[in-house]
Amino acid sequence: MIDPTLPFIDLHRHLDGSVRLETILDLGLRHGLPLPARDLEGLRPFVQVTEPQPGIMAFIQRFEWMTGVLVDPQACWRVAYENVEDARREGLDYIELRFSPWFMAEPHGLKPEAVVEAVVDGARRAAADFAQPVGLIGIISRTYGPEIGRKELEALLSQRQALVGVDLAGDEAHWPGELFVEHMRRAREAGLHITVHAGEAAGPHSVWQALGELHAERIGHAVHAVEDPALMDFLLEQQTGIESSLSSNVQTSTVPDYLAHPLRTFLERGLRATINTDDPGISAIDLRHEYDVAAPAAGLSAGLIRQAQRNALEAAFLSPAEKDALRAARAGAA
Repeated sequence: MIDPTLPFIDLHRHLDGSVRLETILDLGLRHGLPLPARDLEGLRPFVQVTEPQPGIMAFIQRFEWMTGVLVDPQACWRVAYENVEDARREGLDYIELRFSPWFMAEPHGLKPEAVVEAVVDGARRAAADFAQPVGLIGIISRTYGPEIGRKELEALLSQRQALVGVDLAGDEAHWPGELFVEHMRRAREAGLHITVHAGEAAGPHSVWQALGELHAERIGHAVHAVEDPALMDFLLEQQTGIESSLSSNVQTSTVPDYLAHPLRTFLERGLRATINTDDPGISAIDLRHEYDVAAPAAGLSAGLIRQAQRNALEAAFLSPAEKDALRAARAGAA
């Protein structure tokens, strides 16, 4: 279903939800960590999801085994490097990887600034080694509250020139976006693009708040936006990017099944909706799976899938010249 004449892009992938099983096992054994198993197949059911979870936070608990092996900055460097290498192996023309330095630092008491530095350096090295275009998005994790969020933002801004944007992610249901207005204002003033997880665990009001008070340019998931016709009209009018993740939304029970997902409605209405992986290390998928398997299961025609693929380039946090270069490279390859 992928159009080979268009760039193949993933805009919503959590770096800390994309750790290789082999890396978890290797780091765990090397550092004597209490892993639930000592071989890949034994480890797999503890890390990867095979059936829908009772909610988003239950899904997020799977991150425990990924962040749990980030024992030092070198481990963070390795995970960032491997994420970019995996993007090249998938055949992606461009990827935006997002990460929460506090979330990655917490299990072993690392300094968030050191995590950011390691991730930036690892991703930069891999981008050069594999000729893989990549943009890094720093996450403020609302799960920790606004005070920790300020510290997380400071860590991200220490490497501001290496980032393309800032995201507000985490426990949307219990930590509303109203608590993070100042955080996102500072990120915007630093020249960073803004994307916000909204309308996933909370309703349309969360999306309205992200657009109006946080000035989000893109919305992560936005599943419940479909419940508000006025919001749908506004998203269309503004051509706000929507970062849809089909398999993830089924696995977190945000939607009951693929056919219930609003992505088809978004695209039929002309919204700038895109197809992404979210946490492929947990979901046990890659972007090609989302295009070839999940999208048809969600009722998308070949034409709508191509539309989503085009939308990804338009919504990317890239300059017009960078977008033109990706178009030209893909046209030449095809």
